[in-house]
Amino acid sequence: MEARRLSILCSHICPGPTPAPTRLVPVPSSGCDPGFSNKQQPRDSNKGNLQDDCVFCKIILGESPAFKLYEDDVCLCILDTNPLSRGHSLIIPKSHFCSLKATPPDVVAAMCSKVPFISSAIMKATDSDSFNLLVNNGTAAGQVIFHTHIHIIPRKALDCLWASESLQRRPLNVDQEAPRLVDRVREQLSLSDDSEGSKGQGSSLTGN
Repeated sequence: MEARRLSILCSHICPGPTPAPTRLVPVPSSGCDPGFSNKQQPRDSNKGNLQDDCVFCKIILGESPAFKLYEDDVCLCILDTNPLSRGHSLIIPKSHFCSLKATPPDVVAAMCSKVPFISSAIMKATDSDSFNLLVNNGTAAGQVIFHTHIHIIPRKALDCLWASESLQRRPLNVDQEAPRLVDRVREQLSLSDDSEGSKGQGSSLTGN
């Protein structure tokens, strides 16, 4: 069964001599927001209120075309219409959340759980042996559509996709910079109800 599902996914990405038609994606209602800025936050984006001008919501509602690779009750995977590489795909939730932070953990888990299965099919269909898993979270990080999505970007050796890959990395300052950074991050984590067990730990360099 798993092998059959992989072959179906591969056929959508590499359909053969006859181009695959644009596939509409009709599913039940979803709310979405086109984006936000410091001055204008999305209205009730976590509550799923429908926004007519979000491209992902239109795809989910079947109002805009998309090349659909995968779909279940929680998420949808489509080809990116402006790909960085052949097979560049997006996993999007069927409910609207404007950022990764706003997305419930169970939805993030459901999306991420499909990455090994979908990426395997994409790599086979595109003759790639690697891929980048990417989330642009926020404007400064390059987020353009403010509906949570995960990029799967197939890679090949020497494809020179990222200019940053040629940059030389600066070693971490383990004597001063790292301990201060650890303290600041742990301080923020301690403010969360999900991090009660991590309180009271001092900064140190560990083997993990």
